[in-house]
Amino acid sequence: MFIEQPPWFYRALFPGVTWRIPAQPKCVYLTFDDGPIPEVTPWVIDILDQYGVKATFFMVGDNVRKHPDIYRMVVERGHRIGNHTFNHIQGIRFLTRNYLANTDKAAEWIPSNLFRPPHGHMRIPQVFKLRKKYRIIMWDVVTRDYSPRLTPPQVLDNVKRYVRNGSIIVFHDSLKAEKNMRYAMPKAIEWLLQEGYEFRVFE
Repeated sequence: MFIEQPPWFYRALFPGVTWRIPAQPKCVYLTFDDGPIPEVTPWVIDILDQYGVKATFFMVGDNVRKHPDIYRMVVERGHRIGNHTFNHIQGIRFLTRNYLANTDKAAEWIPSNLFRPPHGHMRIPQVFKLRKKYRIIMWDVVTRDYSPRLTPPQVLDNVKRYVRNGSIIVFHDSLKAEKNMRYAMPKAIEWLLQEGYEFRVFE
């Protein structure tokens, strides 16, 4: 559970960031990390269109640079975008000035007031500085679709087991997660709709 749904003491390490947004009627926020890539992201967009669902894509700046057509597709189809650094780097491994510089480089390609740190790792000074420019979006449910130790049904089960009103759910439009995500994501959407959840994007 520590990975799939971070406990309160872990959340307390990052003041002023968004982990969950409960509301009525009950809602969820579907998010995708690490794209855009041509092998996966267009398929994700098509599936979302089939269900009439909008999502938020936290993009890696270098992927946007390499695949601007896929980036435009996401935006033109009505989805939100967010900054996920330029090189998908972990804040805890970088000096604050270098981490912020990498985030600023991504911002040249990704105009957004939303930011999500790769792996959820940041130094406290990075949190306070980034909060001046961004709304930092973390998560309430990590599907772990990227894990080779999980089967596709187990990834789906992570959604069913941990989701609650206001959950921010993380999938990945990446090659690493593709097998699990292609199975679990559509089935998760169907299940969430059956359970009466409304899908929302961040303002």
